Amino acid sequence: MGSALPIGEPAPRDGSLPVSIDRSTPFGVYLHVPFCRVRCGYCDFNTYTAWELRGARQDEYADTLLREVDLACGVLVDAGAIRPASTVFFGGGTPTLLPAGDLSRMLDGVRTTFGIAPGAEVTVEANPDTVSDAVAAELAAAGVTRLSIGMQSAVPHVLASLDRTHEPANVGAAVAAARRAGLAVSLDLIYGAPGESLADWRESLESAAALEPDHVSAYALIIEEGTKLARQIRRGEVPAPDDDRQADMYELADELLDVAGFEWYEVSNWARDEQQRSRHNLAYWTGADWWGFGPGAHSHIAGVRFWNVKHPAAYAQRLAAGFSPAAGRESPDAAARHLESVLLRTRIREGLPISELFGEGRHAVAALIADGLIDGAAAVRGRVVLTLRGRLLADAVVRALTG
Repeated sequence: MGSALPIGEPAPRDGSLPVSIDRSTPFGVYLHVPFCRVRCGYCDFNTYTAWELRGARQDEYADTLLREVDLACGVLVDAGAIRPASTVFFGGGTPTLLPAGDLSRMLDGVRTTFGIAPGAEVTVEANPDTVSDAVAAELAAAGVTRLSIGMQSAVPHVLASLDRTHEPANVGAAVAAARRAGLAVSLDLIYGAPGESLADWRESLESAAALEPDHVSAYALIIEEGTKLARQIRRGEVPAPDDDRQADMYELADELLDVAGFEWYEVSNWARDEQQRSRHNLAYWTGADWWGFGPGAHSHIAGVRFWNVKHPAAYAQRLAAGFSPAAGRESPDAAARHLESVLLRTRIREGLPISELFGEGRHAVAALIADGLIDGAAAVRGRVVLTLRGRLLADAVVRALTG
């Protein structure tokens, strides 16, 4: 399930790291919950429905993941220091398929082991059908601060094309429950689904804005090999996404969200203000440290990247035997780190310092300004910041900046 793991060197059985840790680098925690009621046709994430869970049990999952938390504690102590988590993110899958008490125990394990920094952002992803007043209240009491709700669309036929099972009205009910519990709210949208018109997309954007969330993510549908949707397109049953139509949809999203009081801060993300930006995702984009717990989860600590075995059963078996669940790791060289920095940091509103570009990349800035892809005023201030057109052609900008 999900995309293939990277090819790297084998990870040691004890999970030890070959580096020392800089205590000043922010530390985030990602907790992967790999369970879904149904597999959406477009989804390539490492998730499993009940019938796919041979050798693993949902009711034992929290205890299994907490074994990895204990292991990580020892690894991080040996590498230099334990740091409190400045962000925690429960992703999936559908984390709220687990009882709220299980999520609470997992969060308590992080708090007890690493500490959670004052004012930390703690996010839980949720399917609208799984959010009730009781669930939202229990999550808030556990220390969750933010709910990220998978809305995807407000149009029934678009939801059906994506194999989403929730009713559009359930999104509003989930938002209301989160608000009553005092949680911040993010809504996730997808555009470019088979059969989705520009009018359909407008309806979804207007419906999302009317719910007055704090944050909106809008992602273009990408067809991943091995998914049901990829097979349908290959057989000619549904049309492939149209790049020009998706560009029109992106421009409409930016326009309507701006009118509704949101500002873009990353190519696919808009927030009410700087305080409502996803601090956890910003940590990824700016190269902070994080440990990803759970099957298939990826981590980045002091320049070392490592990833866990994918299937929940294999993950549980390794931990039960006292071994790290890490399947492999890599330490990117300076060239790879530079490419990644340019790729990620150009996507955010603050952009990339021009001083960090080399040779041909630095010389390309003037041409990119002339082409309307980079903001000229920001470049005068020494930073590469994408224009709206540049956001649509971000990959081309990165290629020019990296020579």
